Amino acid sequence: MWLQQRLKGFPGILSSNWARRILAVFGLFLIFFWYISSDGLFKFLSRSREPGGVVGACLQTETKQWNAFVDRGEVAVSQSVGAHGRLSGPVVVGNGYILLDIDLNRLWISSLGSSSVYETDYVPVVVLKPAGMHAGSRSLGVWFRDGAVRSVHCIQITASQSSRDCVVIREEFIAHRSRPHLFIQKFHIINPSDKTVAFDVSSPLSSFGKKFSSSVEKVEDREFILSSGRVLTKEGKIVLVVVAAKKMVNHLQVTLKSEFTETMLSVVYTSDPIDSSKLEETFSKLREAAKKEIGELLKLGLEDLFQEHQQVWSDLFISGIEMRKITDAHTPSSDTVNTTLYYILSTTAAPLLDPQLSSEEREKLESSLNYADHCFSGHATMHAENLWPPIISSVDQLLLLSDLWRLTLQKRGCKGLLAAGVHGIMQGMVLSFGGLQFTENHLQFQADPDVLHNSYFLRGIRYNKDLINLAVLLDKEEKPFLHVSVKPQDKPVKLYACEAGCTTEPVELMSEVRGHIFRVMVTQPITPLLYISTDLTHLLDLRHTLHLKSILAHEEHMAKQYPRLPFLFWFSVASLITLFHLFLFKLIYNEYCGPGAKPLFRSKGNGRVEHLQMYRV
Repeated sequence: MWLQQRLKGFPGILSSNWARRILAVFGLFLIFFWYISSDGLFKFLSRSREPGGVVGACLQTETKQWNAFVDRGEVAVSQSVGAHGRLSGPVVVGNGYILLDIDLNRLWISSLGSSSVYETDYVPVVVLKPAGMHAGSRSLGVWFRDGAVRSVHCIQITASQSSRDCVVIREEFIAHRSRPHLFIQKFHIINPSDKTVAFDVSSPLSSFGKKFSSSVEKVEDREFILSSGRVLTKEGKIVLVVVAAKKMVNHLQVTLKSEFTETMLSVVYTSDPIDSSKLEETFSKLREAAKKEIGELLKLGLEDLFQEHQQVWSDLFISGIEMRKITDAHTPSSDTVNTTLYYILSTTAAPLLDPQLSSEEREKLESSLNYADHCFSGHATMHAENLWPPIISSVDQLLLLSDLWRLTLQKRGCKGLLAAGVHGIMQGMVLSFGGLQFTENHLQFQADPDVLHNSYFLRGIRYNKDLINLAVLLDKEEKPFLHVSVKPQDKPVKLYACEAGCTTEPVELMSEVRGHIFRVMVTQPITPLLYISTDLTHLLDLRHTLHLKSILAHEEHMAKQYPRLPFLFWFSVASLITLFHLFLFKLIYNEYCGPGAKPLFRSKGNGRVEHLQMYRV
């Protein structure tokens, strides 16, 4: 009966203007909610961001194979559609001696053994300008582990609406890691259309004007362009720049249904800052050195040069940092960490790769690299936003960041690593990120126990000739623990580890291939969370020298640091809220559904009848 009475009043709802408006808004809300839940809005936004037309579809097809590398954090794409994998900085390649901004086509140089960097007027990148282009779209990707920038440029030449008819230009740029003077640009043109495509080629001979003087030289039967210029320093001295580059044709044609490949080699030589009185003598020496190297390079296999470079970069990334789980806004993302590492490595030389390095100096550098005594002292840099900036707007800001990293490592006991060049600075950045420090007898992990809510992995930490991997992980209850494994590189040497306080028996790390798990224990006063050493006796003696007041599990320490309100308090609050809502529900029920309840809605028609009856009376 109650339900019938309520249904009879339903037509009165629709007779009210405000009720109809509410129903209309509610219907629109349901449609909007359905659209979002079916990914309609996401698809619409994605379509609106996609590069339009034929060239957009072509570019997506060409860069589709990059997605797997982007997901693994090995590639950052300039102007990427998604938030993940986007490069928030300049597109550069470098080796500590030369640095090139591929997007802006600029060259920075540094003298060997000097920390000063100078911007030049030289235009290093050969640009292909297609004739009769209807539309074009380009994407640039920085490949961290290869030390390379790769580019895909899709061009629409004909009026065809099929992306398969687009002309594709694939390019690769490297500043050779083990040959510090060498810059390589390789481009591959694919013309699937039914039309011959012509390109204008901007060569160094036609790009400088009065900034650089250029001439065509010849070695045996091979021609190259020799360019000379100068940079004025703030102190009033002069840095000379000589570039020998392979000669390219001014115009290029790619016939229909064909492909074309070419590689541009450039050799850059610079002087130390000198006075004007030494110009001619220094210019002559630089020209001869550049001529000699370009002549030798033109005889070598190009694939060998690429493999040499990629192998060195791959060896560098044996060490590194991987972010697993981030739970706060102050910890750098995986993209930020990888990009920062790449930028710093690209601005750092590699003295260990110099063939002219004496055996004594090499042994000294390798010794400091394998055991960096007193590095890294101080607190971890993981939350130092000025060292791991999310955005770098220009090459100038990149160079300032590189100087800041060197200054930080130098002041924190890592001078020996800095002397080892790019291999050492990678070690220093890894050690600093987690708060790892070498002492005279051991390696200690002294991260702040209050910030172990993030999960990360430090790989390739050099200890003598072995590589240690250290991970901070979280279990199902979000409690942190440490996982340590060792990758022997030479003759196996026993390594031992113990938790904070070393109250338990040290564990031999080599005894388990999969590694060992250590609890996170916190001592009072605070001491390192983990000790690693080759000397078992040293670890056994260490426990007697720490003089601890107490040692707690990590969760007990956090409970003391941030005490929680007791369970009874929260139970009382929840009970009061529940009782209040029950009482409120009872009032509403009695008002509208209990005995003598008034109708919820009254139609306008009934109101008019009552009014007439009253009037007659």
